[in-house]
Amino acid sequence: MKYRFTFHAYILFGGLFLLGLGVFAPQSARAQDPEFTQYYANPLYLNPAFAGSERCPRLTMSYRNQWPAMSGNFVTTAASYDQHVESIQGGLGLIVLNDQAGQGTLTTTTVSGIYSYQQAITRKFSIKAALQVGYMQKALDWGRLTFGDMIDPRRGFIYETQDIPRGETVKAVDFSTGLIGFSDKYYFGLAVHHLNEPNESLVIGTSRLPMKYTIHGGAVLPLQRSVKGVEATISPNFLLRQQGEFRQLNLGVYVKKGPLVGGVWYRGILFTDYRDAFIATVGIESDVIRFGYSYDITVSELTPATGGAHEISMTIQFDCRNKRSKFRAIKCPAF
Repeated sequence: MKYRFTFHAYILFGGLFLLGLGVFAPQSARAQDPEFTQYYANPLYLNPAFAGSERCPRLTMSYRNQWPAMSGNFVTTAASYDQHVESIQGGLGLIVLNDQAGQGTLTTTTVSGIYSYQQAITRKFSIKAALQVGYMQKALDWGRLTFGDMIDPRRGFIYETQDIPRGETVKAVDFSTGLIGFSDKYYFGLAVHHLNEPNESLVIGTSRLPMKYTIHGGAVLPLQRSVKGVEATISPNFLLRQQGEFRQLNLGVYVKKGPLVGGVWYRGILFTDYRDAFIATVGIESDVIRFGYSYDITVSELTPATGGAHEISMTIQFDCRNKRSKFRAIKCPAF
């Protein structure tokens, strides 16, 4: 059987090549990306190869408030849109993310565009590969910072600092890539973000954002069947992530019964005894809308002070005409 390689196929193999470069490139620790507990509710943020994976247009929105009981909490919001476009034999996606640390003291905003290409390998197994180009802006609100020379021993912060304001904004272009392999029941993915390790230093010098490597996978298996099809499923999943010297492991399972979904997760630091959090997730899922809520129960030494983390997600799945049987959707959890 002869294969004809098109421009889209070259995009696919180019993505695989870049992914290989990312996996075997040297690394160093500088900083760490924000993350979402419900990472399948943020598929484009997890892996750009998810762009167009549902074929019809999809809109996702997420809000995460981490450590709300502390004054320096982290608030992250994200929105994305993607769909499969038959004329270009692939998916297109757009994702916007805003992360605020220390009540807006440090703000990071990114806007990224994605192209993904899908290729059937066998009758039951396909792969998707993607390239992502993003624009990042990191800003520091100098007026929210406090210094030692502002403190009066009796009356607290009453003086103006003599420190010279600096490091207000930095901008950079960011490149990422991803790959997903999937069948009717199983799926796995690889993603490398920040291939060019953009400089995010707000002051003099260089501070590279290290590459982020993500491996994720799982399965959706039937628990109960009826004449109408599968009524209940169980979905075990894992996620491995490394960025610089930080290595994270997530293990969990979802159970779905009709429109109701529940899940429990454990998150820890790989190759250490450090336990980060246990996670509970609940959601409701229909053909049009999906709504999820999760709570991270902190189990580290920060337990009494953090207040955990609250996360809310919503996905709107639009309908579309001219459905083609050749397209194969990825069956993975909604949250």
